[in-house]
Amino acid sequence: MGEANQSRVSEFLLLGLSRQPQQQQLLFLLFLTMYLATVLGNLLILLAISVDSRLHIPMYFFLCNLAFVDTCFSSTTVPKVLANHVLGSQTISFSGCLTQMYFVFMFVDIDNFLLAVMAYDRFVAVCHPLHYSAKMTPQLCALLVTGSWIIANLNVLLHTLLMARLSFCADNAIPHFFCDVTPLLKLSCSDTHLNEVMILTEGALIMITPFICILASYVLITCAVLRIPSTKGRWKAFSTCGSHLAVVSLFYGTIIAVYFNPSSSHSSEKDTAATVMYTVVTPMLNPFIYSLRNRDLKRALGKVVGRKMFSVSGENQN
Repeated sequence: MGEANQSRVSEFLLLGLSRQPQQQQLLFLLFLTMYLATVLGNLLILLAISVDSRLHIPMYFFLCNLAFVDTCFSSTTVPKVLANHVLGSQTISFSGCLTQMYFVFMFVDIDNFLLAVMAYDRFVAVCHPLHYSAKMTPQLCALLVTGSWIIANLNVLLHTLLMARLSFCADNAIPHFFCDVTPLLKLSCSDTHLNEVMILTEGALIMITPFICILASYVLITCAVLRIPSTKGRWKAFSTCGSHLAVVSLFYGTIIAVYFNPSSSHSSEKDTAATVMYTVVTPMLNPFIYSLRNRDLKRALGKVVGRKMFSVSGENQN
């Protein structure tokens, strides 16, 4: 009866990362810079891969999808943070909050699957180079990406519907910069046991299964690389794997730290710092780590940028 008599909130307050004006200004500039770098870096990768026919192979097809997802991923949270700062508003509607949560975790899941798919692609390239073209067919590549989108949407739809059934009463202040699962569960005046169980079981299965596939792929890659007689060849292979594994460690480490611990062990400061890493920093670093160290992609990017600069120079002369 008490819960029924309490009014249901129609909006939430996103408290952001800081309440001090000077820190808010600094964070605004930092988020704006990182967002522009994310969008520019990933769009350049998309453009370079699309215009260079030599890059129309599975590895760059997956990289193209990752760049697109990272751009969308960052765009679900950062523009809202920037808009709130400019408008001096912290509110987000209940439906808007659930929508933001849906898209954030949909793109997290797709990122998760794409990292596993890219690891499998590298496994086939290193361990079965003679059968690479036969195994990594365009049909299989399209199926892997399409399956990632379908599974991610179904998974996130389940958790969003479970969140929508909860009641939120007096307290509507979220100590975060976007609508995250953990602070929302803390605000609910309903029983959240089912939500937490589903996060720790079904949600964990969705996240951990691709992670295990990545580990298995790299164990097999490592075994294959160690059989290479040339030291130079070994170093080249390991340096490529090292970049990928660095981002995988950052991506999975922060997510596991935030979402797969009992809610009693969470603190808003630690959770916020970790989520900034995987929602803002990782999408910004991916173009540099995955692509800008790649010689073929560097050449393609150079041609795209050079062509645009030449076009602008020609227009100015006219």
